Amino acid sequence: MELWKAMELDNAEQLVLCQDRNSGLKVVIAIHSTSLGPALGGCRMWDYATEEDAIRDALRLAKGMTYKCAVSGLSYGGGKAVVMGRPDSFRRKDVFRALGRFIETLRGRYVTGIDLGTTVQDMDVVRLETGYVTDTTGSLCATGDFTAEMTAYGVFLGMNQSLMQDNGSNTMANITVAVQGLGKVGSFLCRYLHGAGARLIVTDVDDQRVRNAVQQYGAAAVHPDHIYACACDIFAPCALGAILNDSTIPQLQCRIIAGAANNQLAEEKHGIMLNDAGILYAPDYVINAGGIIVTAAELNGYDESIARRQVERISATLSTVYQASLSEGIATSAAADKLAEQRLSRVLP
Repeated sequence: MELWKAMELDNAEQLVLCQDRNSGLKVVIAIHSTSLGPALGGCRMWDYATEEDAIRDALRLAKGMTYKCAVSGLSYGGGKAVVMGRPDSFRRKDVFRALGRFIETLRGRYVTGIDLGTTVQDMDVVRLETGYVTDTTGSLCATGDFTAEMTAYGVFLGMNQSLMQDNGSNTMANITVAVQGLGKVGSFLCRYLHGAGARLIVTDVDDQRVRNAVQQYGAAAVHPDHIYACACDIFAPCALGAILNDSTIPQLQCRIIAGAANNQLAEEKHGIMLNDAGILYAPDYVINAGGIIVTAAELNGYDESIARRQVERISATLSTVYQASLSEGIATSAAADKLAEQRLSRVLP
């Protein structure tokens, strides 16, 4: 893998590869931009097939965080830490203590937090070595599942805005939503949707999660491979990224795509494909920004009520993106990128 080319492809500022022999830690820290402020983004733990996969994922996720912060009006840049390996393959406390030491050497250029595969307890260990960490015990974002709920809340509000854009009404009553992925965010989203009167179609690789949704919300369950072809008003990707691609887009039978997953488009061209197909796409880093918005609110010393109100701005941001898409005749994904890049360009030399 040519690291410089990989960095240039995503226009990343810094790529740090760290290892600690004693704990077995191997971590990739990608800092995409600090133009607006310190790079903010969680730490995920995943058993990647190759080192190249881990590096590409870190770089792509870090870029997404930059755009998410920029389009949301936050004074932070984007970063991401990726710990390679299975959770049972090393001594967890030693790993995260070593990670904290490496983050401390960056002197505030990167602030970490929880992400896929990591926990509040992991961040407590990181805190032993550095102050550049969020989501620790007692913090706003570590209270219950506040971050996940606010991410779902933002997606729910974005769905309402998308319905208004699509047909002039934001009522969820009798709207059919197909939810792909029933982790914390997907489950909270189902609760919001059910409460608003939506009909649910759900899928997940975890059968118990599916059974819970069927029992609690009267959802219809489908096999993970069949979710794309379900007839619905809104398709909500809430699992892995790159699921909107050459294979899945032709299967879609929805009017709107609005979900919590990161990096939903496999390639830039897929945003154009959705636009050409007449499907309204809510750009992922706009609609799923609730989590990073409340993290930034906490770092700025705000309480839960203020954080929640700031999440509610997602509707207005999404409306701005939709209007730009229409007026300029471009895909919504391109309109969101343009909005984020305009804010970034105002602070660049």
